[in-house]
Amino acid sequence: MTIRIYGNRAIQTLPGDATRPTSSKVREALFNIWQGRVLGAKWLDLCAGSGAMGAEALCRGAAEVVGIEKSAAACQVIAKNWQKVAKPEQTYRVVRGDVVRQIKRLAAFDLIYFDPPYAGGLYPSVLAQLVNCLTAGGEAAVEYGGGHWTPEQVPEAVSTKLKVVREKRYGSTNLVFFQRQL
Repeated sequence: MTIRIYGNRAIQTLPGDATRPTSSKVREALFNIWQGRVLGAKWLDLCAGSGAMGAEALCRGAAEVVGIEKSAAACQVIAKNWQKVAKPEQTYRVVRGDVVRQIKRLAAFDLIYFDPPYAGGLYPSVLAQLVNCLTAGGEAAVEYGGGHWTPEQVPEAVSTKLKVVREKRYGSTNLVFFQRQL
């Protein structure tokens, strides 16, 4: 299966329901919100799935894109998709593994997109690590839906370091934007 991203470029996705690509409506809205921040940014795509968000970031001029994905098959698709859209001066890397373990090894990203399996229970553990991965003033967009998690469930230790700066709803999909406090 294929989906279209920025510039009408086609990228591959895995067949079936193993990954859930972010809808084109949500992708477009996110990049409209972050339009002045993507160029030259360091981007982290958590639970990267098909890699559509990272591919969009590359197409829009991110300097570096890193994705974490548990599925080996998805990692292969992501690497092919990013290779297809990256310019020679851009860098990208796909990390296979558990997002909670792998995120602890990373730091200094300007923009982070986190779209986990909604019922996977990853929100508390990953949000606790976002503080260490964001640059000062950096932002993270967290996708949620289905009633499995809400921003009100952010642990207090995290909420003192990450401030909710906006919330958006697109049908049954929600985005909450956190900014690391300076």
